[in-house]
Amino acid sequence: MPLQEGFRGQRLTSVPRPLVAEALRRPITGRLVVTDAGYYPDAADHRMHRPRGTPEVLLIICASGSGWARVGSGMHRVGAWQALVIPRGVAHEYGADERSPWTIWWAHLMGSDVSKLADCLEATTARPVVPVRSIGRAVALMDEIVTYLERDQSPVRLLGAAGTAWKLLTQLSVDRLLPEPGDPLQRAMSYLAERLDGKVKVPELARLVGVSPSHLSTLFRRATGGGVLAHHTALRMARARQLLDTTDATVTEIASELGFDDAFYFSRVFRKHHGLSPSGFRRRHEGYEVADAAFEV
Repeated sequence: MPLQEGFRGQRLTSVPRPLVAEALRRPITGRLVVTDAGYYPDAADHRMHRPRGTPEVLLIICASGSGWARVGSGMHRVGAWQALVIPRGVAHEYGADERSPWTIWWAHLMGSDVSKLADCLEATTARPVVPVRSIGRAVALMDEIVTYLERDQSPVRLLGAAGTAWKLLTQLSVDRLLPEPGDPLQRAMSYLAERLDGKVKVPELARLVGVSPSHLSTLFRRATGGGVLAHHTALRMARARQLLDTTDATVTEIASELGFDDAFYFSRVFRKHHGLSPSGFRRRHEGYEVADAAFEV
């Protein structure tokens, strides 16, 4: 017989709706509030059917086993180390696999920013299942959310649960964007990080990691928001900031260490990234306004 709840060792907590309404009127929890959360271990015969959906965004993280979900008109398998994201108001049905029932952590989320955070996971009604790369971290955060709400549903507990849920959603998004060990993007990023003192040619780097230059550029834009050379420059500027803050090296010496033959050109690049010359950046904590010369070295 299908079960909605009642699994041995389960945890289940629900916030009274008047408290949810109050939370949605507060500055922080108005952006995100966890209304319900729980944990169903080895949930054999688990099944839920909501023809009209829910007023919340639903997040289910499958830690082990597997299940299935019908979201809208599509049918999807949900396996271990995957998350199911269902937008509010979307008809859905889901349940545990008969042979290998899932163990899941789940939460219902409301607030003005929830849909935006869910969009960062690139989950859609047509493709609601997304990977969870760091399952241990995700489970720990879900456990923290449930623990907050189990203690009580005071404003401070709801705030704590909201902060943890925000961290969980952003972490899932970061994991989707950052490369996995050994893939072309990760190898290219490592190559750039080890060569801060020299110029990089995109075609040569693409050939080294086994993809086309255009595909490599696409991977970098998706992960960093910019191209290959822009990422390399950002790494070099980060190293420049570190050297300015932690050493007495001159700007000319730092420029040379980072592969810039012309210290004035290095200063122009640095100013473009930081709004200050290298010398101005070094003096920024001295307690007065810095008036840099246009190309101060």
